[in-house]
Amino acid sequence: MKIKHLVAACAVSLAAVGNSWAEGFNHKGWDQLLKEHVASTDDGNSTQVDYAQFASKRDELKTYLDSLASVSQDEFDGWPKADQLAFLINAYNAWTIELILSAWPDLDSIRDLGSLFTSPWEKEFVPLLGETRSLDDIEHGLIRGSDRYQDPRIHFAVNCASIGCPALRAEAYLGEQLNDQLEAQTHAFLADASRNRLRADALELSSIFKWYREDFEKGWRDFYSLEQFLLQYGSSLQLTPKVTQKLEQEKMAIDFLKYDWQLNAKR
Repeated sequence: MKIKHLVAACAVSLAAVGNSWAEGFNHKGWDQLLKEHVASTDDGNSTQVDYAQFASKRDELKTYLDSLASVSQDEFDGWPKADQLAFLINAYNAWTIELILSAWPDLDSIRDLGSLFTSPWEKEFVPLLGETRSLDDIEHGLIRGSDRYQDPRIHFAVNCASIGCPALRAEAYLGEQLNDQLEAQTHAFLADASRNRLRADALELSSIFKWYREDFEKGWRDFYSLEQFLLQYGSSLQLTPKVTQKLEQEKMAIDFLKYDWQLNAKR
């Protein structure tokens, strides 16, 4: 009898694992593509994308993109916030990959896909939630522009296909894991000395912190200054006691690094 109960319990547990993909939305296809074609670099703090291999799986990518497009606004609104945000981040990243593949291999940067009057992020080519949208619409409208989320860590999750960007995570974002995934992305990005580092008497940071500084100062976790946010992740930045004290007093010099727009392609 006990064995029968144990088998039943195991079956329920396995079913729960399988059903985790169905909560909110099934991102399993995207997850598999990322696991196959995104490789870690720099001690796991960054990644490179094998666009050539991604191109060979473009049908699988299209199947996932079509599934994203099939979601209605009403269906989306019925999900928990974490599932919504995971969906939007995955959509942004997957459509960015598709945009790169539209010109692969004849480009060196995502900015090559823009024009004199329109940036690649302003192109309206993404069918999502009942409208044809741009990547800017997803990031700045649906994610940043919504009062639903207000989480500055999204800047370390959405990926603009460039070396200067935070790493493209080698797995899909899932609502039930989202907080841990965003926290890991934040630590990894801040620990990457090519993007954020202490140099002489200044803290040199990615330009992300200059462009979106206001997002880090809106009160998320009661942080109302960039310095307070950075102090939370002092271990990843390897802050010294002296630097920590200066940040606490808001007297630390902060410089912003030039952004590297080269494609984050596997070399």
